[in-house]
Amino acid sequence: MFKVMRNGENRIDVEFSGKLDSAAMRDALDELYRQSAGIEHGLMLYRIGDFALPTLGALAVELSHIPQLLRFVRRFKRMAVVADTAWVRTASELEGALIPGLQIKAFEWAEEAQAEAWLQG
Repeated sequence: MFKVMRNGENRIDVEFSGKLDSAAMRDALDELYRQSAGIEHGLMLYRIGDFALPTLGALAVELSHIPQLLRFVRRFKRMAVVADTAWVRTASELEGALIPGLQIKAFEWAEEAQAEAWLQG
């Protein structure tokens, strides 16, 4: 499942669980682009439930969208990732260290209130 919801003028909330194949990845990226249209200096709350690595086809779709993904990421200044899986939280914060202008902080599932506070802070 991949769900994107606009939450105010400059925020989107994303919920993800399960495994993405190429068609689901394409749909997910299209929805991210659509929901984030017009956002500048945005905020994103990313909730990751049961996570399974995407298929090779899904990774190929993601790689083919690198230019759009870079434009998408530049719309945001902060992303809070809420996930119970430790390696997902670590990978999220490493990704944030590699993307200029985007702060990513990861939180455990029970820390969603702290994630909201950090995102707004």
